[in-house]
Amino acid sequence: MAEDRKADGLTGKTADGFGSFDPKSVDPYIVKDPEAFAVNLARTVEQLGKAASAWLAPRESGEKTDTMAEPVVDMVKTLSKVSEYWLSDPRRTLEAQTYLLGSYFSIWSRTLQKMGGETVAEPDDIPRNDKRFSDEDWVKNPFFDFLRQAYFVTSSWADKMVRDAEGLDEHTRHKATFYVKQISSALSPANFVTTNPQLYRETVASSGANLVKGMQMLAEDLVAGKGDLRLRQTDTSKFAVGENIAITPGKVVAQSDVCQIIQYDAATETVLKRPLLICPPWINKFYVLDLNPQKSFIKWAVDQGQTVFVISWVNPDERHAAKDWESYAREGIGFALDSIKAATGEDDVNAIGYCVGGTLLAATLALHAQKGDQRIRSATLFTTQVDFTYAGDLKVFVDEEQIGQIEARMKETGYLDGSKMATAFNMLRASDLIWPYFVNNYLKGQDPMPFDLLYWNSDSTRMPAANHSFYLRNCYLENNLTKGAMMLAGKKISLNDVTIPIYNLAAKEDHIAPAKSVFVGSQFFGGDVTYVMAGSGHIAGVVNPPDKGKYQFWTGGKTEGTFEDWVAAAHETPGSWWPHWQAWIEGLDEGKRVPARKSGGTLNTLEEAPGSYVRARA
Repeated sequence: MAEDRKADGLTGKTADGFGSFDPKSVDPYIVKDPEAFAVNLARTVEQLGKAASAWLAPRESGEKTDTMAEPVVDMVKTLSKVSEYWLSDPRRTLEAQTYLLGSYFSIWSRTLQKMGGETVAEPDDIPRNDKRFSDEDWVKNPFFDFLRQAYFVTSSWADKMVRDAEGLDEHTRHKATFYVKQISSALSPANFVTTNPQLYRETVASSGANLVKGMQMLAEDLVAGKGDLRLRQTDTSKFAVGENIAITPGKVVAQSDVCQIIQYDAATETVLKRPLLICPPWINKFYVLDLNPQKSFIKWAVDQGQTVFVISWVNPDERHAAKDWESYAREGIGFALDSIKAATGEDDVNAIGYCVGGTLLAATLALHAQKGDQRIRSATLFTTQVDFTYAGDLKVFVDEEQIGQIEARMKETGYLDGSKMATAFNMLRASDLIWPYFVNNYLKGQDPMPFDLLYWNSDSTRMPAANHSFYLRNCYLENNLTKGAMMLAGKKISLNDVTIPIYNLAAKEDHIAPAKSVFVGSQFFGGDVTYVMAGSGHIAGVVNPPDKGKYQFWTGGKTEGTFEDWVAAAHETPGSWWPHWQAWIEGLDEGKRVPARKSGGTLNTLEEAPGSYVRARA
């Protein structure tokens, strides 16, 4: 019986009673050196003042115009529509208040029972496996246990208010749900010194020295962001592009206004006859596929006998303001195909597009189909959306009003600053990508550990105004690509014209390109589509070397019917999808091979990989 009740700390469904009071249990929460604590509090305030100055200085000088009001105004406007429903009828108002107060009384009742030593079952809407609340005092200590329960109950209540509010259109409800989630994440008791037992104990143990270091780091990050908070997620000093990251050998063989073309040196005596062109997203840099030799997809493909070419997009500035999707299709993908022909003599190419790079590739294929351009003989799409009906939480940021605001800002500079997109992506998983770093950096005063993927994530890029406006309007707002209404190079294009083989890779836990969205998009191509769903998310689902033995992937029949039915019938294979894709590629051209090619061929190479474009920081 006792073992049934144990519930393993934070993972069970019941909680043992608090038992008798142990005076020693409060000892870690009592300040031992008041004088040192007072001195450190004063130093904390001093560092906080420096942080405030770092934030104010660029605004007072006019260097930076604050745009924070725009999302706040949109959030208030959205949540006001929810409040209006509940406050417009006194009975509904009473119903909402009664539900919340009743939940609080239940918490109080359970607390009294546990203080009496009883084992109490908690309701299902109070999770016990949230890693933010892993410290044992969240359950053992009555004060923190009450805070934990109250937080989950209040968050659940706020979410219910949005779900049950009638008369909201789908977009408004989606935005309200998203904003409530952001507010809940921000107001978690785990994010504050006095309401987080671990933070409280560490602050007492160090006499507040952690807060001094944390506020110093806050000031440094505001200076680094030139008045905006550049939240450090890793120790960036441990990485250098071309030195210990993005180091697969190769040459820059061509360069345009929008990109460099890299050809990687062969590692095998023979190579597949068809070269491979990778079109990465320009929202981030291409070396997510070449982080280090152990997890580099590019190196692995070279080792399999692929002649790999990669588009390395420029980190644009005001000079690139007018570069639109047609420019990226022509001066990026088209230019790369011309360069491959010059370097290898081959017309036929296999192509890969990743994320928005895949969306551009799909649109370019539709344009090529109209023109009779058959150089790309197959396309692989990594976590790519072509239909945006189920595009997930990123749609929260896309409506006519918000796009108008973004376009107005881009008109001033000619581009969208990369930090804006990085913040949007982080907000999709704020409880994992924002608040843990806020707590560790600024409240615990801990330096983050070096991590190559997070270094890449912090190496953001700008987006040209014309390009980004076209993408937001044609894809997220109007979903023109699958409607057959997208205009590119003066032509109305249709994915149904794309009849080449497609390998369409989704990731099960992808928050940016949801697996369902990728599945639905598969149904609009005019040829054979091999839909594969990898385990994990947008990055880890793609960058998953076979020798790690991590995750799994699912394969199945045609992309017909519903996504849920496809998943139910799919076959699961442990490990990486990379070998499955390589077998698919080799089967397309019957595995024809030729002697290994010299990088650049007859072209005069410009510089060593990874080139200079990728080194430009935003």
